[in-house]
Amino acid sequence: MSVVAEPAEELTPQREPDPPRSKRRFNTTAFLLLLPGVLWLIVFFVVPIVQLFTVSLQSKYPGFPGYYYRDVNVGNYVTALAEFWPHFVRSLLYGGLATFFAFALAYPLAYAMAFKAGRWRNVMLICVIAPFFTSFILRTIAWRQILADDGFVASALRTLHLLPGDRITETWIAVVAGLTYNFLPFMVLPIYASLERADPKVIEAGGDLYGNGFTTFRTVTLPMSLPGVLAGTLLTFIPASGDFVNASLLGSDRSTKMVGNVIESQFFKVPGGFPVAASLSFTLMAVILVLVTLYVRRFGSEELV
Repeated sequence: MSVVAEPAEELTPQREPDPPRSKRRFNTTAFLLLLPGVLWLIVFFVVPIVQLFTVSLQSKYPGFPGYYYRDVNVGNYVTALAEFWPHFVRSLLYGGLATFFAFALAYPLAYAMAFKAGRWRNVMLICVIAPFFTSFILRTIAWRQILADDGFVASALRTLHLLPGDRITETWIAVVAGLTYNFLPFMVLPIYASLERADPKVIEAGGDLYGNGFTTFRTVTLPMSLPGVLAGTLLTFIPASGDFVNASLLGSDRSTKMVGNVIESQFFKVPGGFPVAASLSFTLMAVILVLVTLYVRRFGSEELV
């Protein structure tokens, strides 16, 4: 009995699949989808920034207040730093204090909303978001009424002999309190989002490994919420440092004036103050950018770096 072997199939080289025809169309579609946003950024961000930088280098016409000509006058930046450096320090200090107090208030609130609120979670979330339905200026004016000299807060502190200077308004305490209140939601929401995404099983594993509540929080819960903490501190510190409404409505004209108030005065009240105001704006922008970069490099996570 003989076995007839079947002829082996000829090996033919496999042809690589052709690239999908829709690739070019996909790239075109993505470009068209990005185009409105890119145009928006160019028209309302890049162009104003370039215009602001050119204004910061302009010079005044001698003897003609309110008029200036295009020049490369770096002295505007020297004037901004030499005359208004206390306002820069005050702005960064107030912004840092407001960020610290906002974090101290926001983290327990966000933690309670994420893990302890239960069916009250949505109610608490609405209470955090509700202030956004009111004007920023109206909220600050209301805060001025709360901290007024004849208000219940000042009266209670005066009774307890805990009110230095016998008033709260027109002091740095009122300005920092207003900044903390107005920007508190920007700290609460990112931290709450990070804690809500945290895996409860990982947190429970910390207790299973014989860690007490504080150790589990320090080594498990807090590191898992760091992206939210980082985002919240940036969203609070950056606008708080450049704010001028709280210092204008809650502070005094001299002792609590921030750099935002100086910029507003140079733009709208001082004839020919546009170059100095623009240089102040650029200097503040550069200082905040450097501080934020150092902060993100030191405490940033892989999600944000």
